[in-house]
Amino acid sequence: MKKLSIKIKITVWYLLLMGLMAGLIVAFLLAISGSVYSQNAMEQLDQTLRTNLSQVSMSEGSLALGETFQFYQNGVYTLIYSQNEALLAGQVPVAFTAQEPFENGLTRLVHTGSSQYYVLDFWLPVGWEGGLWVRGLLEAPDRAQSMPALLWVAVVTLPLFLLLAAVGGYWIARRAFRPLEDITATADAISQASDLSARVTVPPGSNEFTRLASTFNQMFARLERSFEAETQFTADASHELRTPVSVIKSACEYAEKYGETPEEQRETIAMIHRQADKMSQLIGQLLSITRLDQGTETARREKIDLTDLVRTVCAEGPWPADGLVLEAGGPLLAWADKALITRLLQNLIDNGFKYGKPGGHVWVSLGTGPGEVLLTVRDDGKGIPPAEQEKVWQRFYQVDPARGEKSGAGLGLSMVQKIAQAHGGYMTLESDPAWGSAFTLHLPHREPER
Repeated sequence: MKKLSIKIKITVWYLLLMGLMAGLIVAFLLAISGSVYSQNAMEQLDQTLRTNLSQVSMSEGSLALGETFQFYQNGVYTLIYSQNEALLAGQVPVAFTAQEPFENGLTRLVHTGSSQYYVLDFWLPVGWEGGLWVRGLLEAPDRAQSMPALLWVAVVTLPLFLLLAAVGGYWIARRAFRPLEDITATADAISQASDLSARVTVPPGSNEFTRLASTFNQMFARLERSFEAETQFTADASHELRTPVSVIKSACEYAEKYGETPEEQRETIAMIHRQADKMSQLIGQLLSITRLDQGTETARREKIDLTDLVRTVCAEGPWPADGLVLEAGGPLLAWADKALITRLLQNLIDNGFKYGKPGGHVWVSLGTGPGEVLLTVRDDGKGIPPAEQEKVWQRFYQVDPARGEKSGAGLGLSMVQKIAQAHGGYMTLESDPAWGSAFTLHLPHREPER
């Protein structure tokens, strides 16, 4: 039984249930068959006797019977007795030997030896004092005789019924499990082809298979995002770590050949140290972006005073105090993750000083819009060309890659965009060569859905 398919198991259980129900129905029919036969017999006796009763009358002291009167009809014997219970007309069945007293309008079962009869009497008044008794006799059907017929019907029809139930049950189970077969085939095809972009066809409706297919699609989507994030991380890391690794390797080779003086050795070690710091920072940024992509690092939003947070970041940062200008008023409440917003603000301010003009300024301002909180970081650099503005959010993209070692890896704005999206918001950029660039975080001014 354990090795059978679910469809076969369902069919077997369905067949057993139908067999049990059929058996109960046959048993019920056998149990009530006698009562049904008895009820039909008594109704037949009553109807036949009443029909004959309407044809009985007395004419000038003599018994008169109508043309449609019949002493034996439908198995019913009709007997006519005088007031003194003397038989006037009709023939008593030979097997009816009982001396049954007359009772007006009452049908009863009378046992006479090996036979049973239903007896029904009607009093027919004639004149003021006289009258006639009209008696009907009907031999009671033998219940034992009806049993073989029912059993024969059951023996003939029950196997056919069970066969139809088995075929119908298997057809129903197969049709019901067809969506599961489609889901299994699609999942197997995805597994064989390693194509995580494929999706399972969702059956119409809202049944269990619909929910199962939707769950499979959600799982495939999550696996696809994880696989893409892993692939992206591997490609990004291998691409960007190649340069610092090459620099470290070259520095080591130079030190081995020419690093004779302590000054040359210190210079080489310092270069290796800078490249190692750059690699560490790059790996940390890549991991953070990957976690945001995969959803393993989510925004734990809580109600905070954004003004207080921005003041703290600006005051504790390593930026020149005379070059950083904070434009903020009173408390401004927002639903945000302190750690992520801090990282976003630090990246924007770093970019402002890094790509602004030497000795320039960076302005940080807070404000509100329709249903949102606005955090803007503006610099006074040479701006970003319009054709490049959409590309600055891409990983490793640099507007001017020839800025040297201090230009960074090009991951800061990509991380900023991911943090904004994790909060349900977005980033916008305004730039003009005349005054510089302004990056604005649009943060929804509402409590996050739980």
